[in-house]
Amino acid sequence: MRHSSQNVEEQPYKIIAVDDEGGIIDSLSVFLKRSGYQLTGITNPLEAIERVKNEHFDLMLLDFIMTPIHGDKVVEEIRKFNKDLYILLLTGHKDLAPPLETIRKLSIQGYCEKSDKFDQLLLLIESAIKSIEQMRIINQINSELTKSQEELEKAYLETIQTLRYTVEAKDTYTRGHSDRVSAYSVLIGKHMGLSEKTLKTLEIGGLFHDIGKIGVPDHILLKEGKLTDDEYSEIKNHPSIGKHILSNASTFQEIIPIVYHHHEKYDGKGYPGKLAGEDIPLLARIATVADTFDAMTSSRSYREPLSLSYVRDEIVKVSGTQFDPKIAEVFLDILDNHYEEIKAIQEKYKG
Repeated sequence: MRHSSQNVEEQPYKIIAVDDEGGIIDSLSVFLKRSGYQLTGITNPLEAIERVKNEHFDLMLLDFIMTPIHGDKVVEEIRKFNKDLYILLLTGHKDLAPPLETIRKLSIQGYCEKSDKFDQLLLLIESAIKSIEQMRIINQINSELTKSQEELEKAYLETIQTLRYTVEAKDTYTRGHSDRVSAYSVLIGKHMGLSEKTLKTLEIGGLFHDIGKIGVPDHILLKEGKLTDDEYSEIKNHPSIGKHILSNASTFQEIIPIVYHHHEKYDGKGYPGKLAGEDIPLLARIATVADTFDAMTSSRSYREPLSLSYVRDEIVKVSGTQFDPKIAEVFLDILDNHYEEIKAIQEKYKG
């Protein structure tokens, strides 16, 4: 990662001065040019607001008493869309400066009295430029760190996808299952009126809900007959394994509750946490319905898919024990009145 004050200093600092007296602007321009700075001078404060809105400036020198609006109102408008601009307020007399509370509220970094000599102002400008330079370096470092983090998480996501495909490759039942659970979960979420952000979490959580099965021995995962108690205990470890796999990347934090709790039951008799009712995360409660529906309507080594009427009766039967009754009601409505949406998912993700 390369960042240096030399890189930052290569970029010129843009200063804008706002004063309704043209003579002040002219004097500032001459003085600052002599000191090595380039200045954009504006006499209309309303025009200055628009200029800052459409062009980048690092520092603003702003007169306080102006027409048609005073400097504090200029800052108030600018802070609505720009929190970073460094502002030095100029006053004709210290008694005319706005209250300290106003200066703090508007994030005005400093002020000084106007004078025929600009020595004090120059010191404040030099101090401001140093602060701006430091912020540039910090922002550059943060940008590089963010980029590195995004690249790391992208690589991690690709690794998890590979693990998911590995699970699906060795278990014919799982193939397509995660895609359908993801799609059913999103469908339920849409009918519940959940936000786009939440639907995205449901989508990703559904895709990876069974990722922990990568840690289940093949002879158990692929067994066609009934599992022994010990084998079933091994299977029940997959939510914890999945949570462990995903816990090292911040990008997966929001889906971990789905992965870890999708086998909880509304009556508290599920696993791994034996959570009950609304103590079970909402998205996990949704995924539970989607997961169970797909299990019942998919082909297994020991049976054909169950009939829709049987599946519907089962959902009614376990509403309030295995399923959150409100979510079960939403899914029953989808089955009864929007079944074409279910069929579209099944057609898209055939096993």
